[in-house]
Amino acid sequence: MNNLLEMIKLFGAKDFLDIVLLSMLVYQFLKIIRGTRAVQILFGVTILAIIHWLSLNAELTAINWVFKNIFDYLIIILVILFQDQIKISLASLGRSKYFNKKNKFEHEKIIEEVVLACSALSKEKTGALIVLEKSYGLLNYAFTGTKLNSEVHADILYSLFQSSSPIHDGAIIIIDDKIASAGCLLPLSKNLELEKKFGTRHRAALGISEVTDAVAIIVSEETGKITVCLNGVFYNCDSENELRLKIRRALILEVESEFQKKAYTS
Repeated sequence: MNNLLEMIKLFGAKDFLDIVLLSMLVYQFLKIIRGTRAVQILFGVTILAIIHWLSLNAELTAINWVFKNIFDYLIIILVILFQDQIKISLASLGRSKYFNKKNKFEHEKIIEEVVLACSALSKEKTGALIVLEKSYGLLNYAFTGTKLNSEVHADILYSLFQSSSPIHDGAIIIIDDKIASAGCLLPLSKNLELEKKFGTRHRAALGISEVTDAVAIIVSEETGKITVCLNGVFYNCDSENELRLKIRRALILEVESEFQKKAYTS
């Protein structure tokens, strides 16, 4: 008890700041890896650390030698395993929210045009993939497609995904209030647990949502179903209003926890 009182007396402003900063770093790390394969990797590393601690106490020479050599390279191993998460974390530092800079009217106009286009494509079972930039820049991905820099209009979005269009394959990327590019190539998800029923569009949507905070909207060519992908999670949209609401929450309200989560079924 006396030791505890002494520690409290010695606790100063620097100690408080130290704890707060460390807590923020841990929270940010856990937030980034939530819902990804990194959680499983982190769990495995934790188990190895526990086994190492037990082996040290039991003085197991052979296994201690193995762990000593492993932990000498632990930092390098963790950097390799968590490279995607580290890139996202560094990119998020100091950046401002793009969609907070635009007025509500511009938000709603862009969302409405996307909803109308997706609805029309869904009725005809025409496959589509539209990606909307938030705070993580998508120019690197936009450069892989055909530069358009055109107004966001439902008719334009609809026509670009028609089979007669030379750039109907790939994704449309919307940056600021413009259709930046069409026919863009996106990184495919590395999630090995992804069901085989998901096609290339869904894998690409999941991939871009795993490495950026972008919002991806997919129209299935097989079923005509519309799905929103955000932060590595699929959300079904059974109506125009539901699609509109989910995009608004992702881009404007940013209340992901309020999403009505559904398992995607084809």
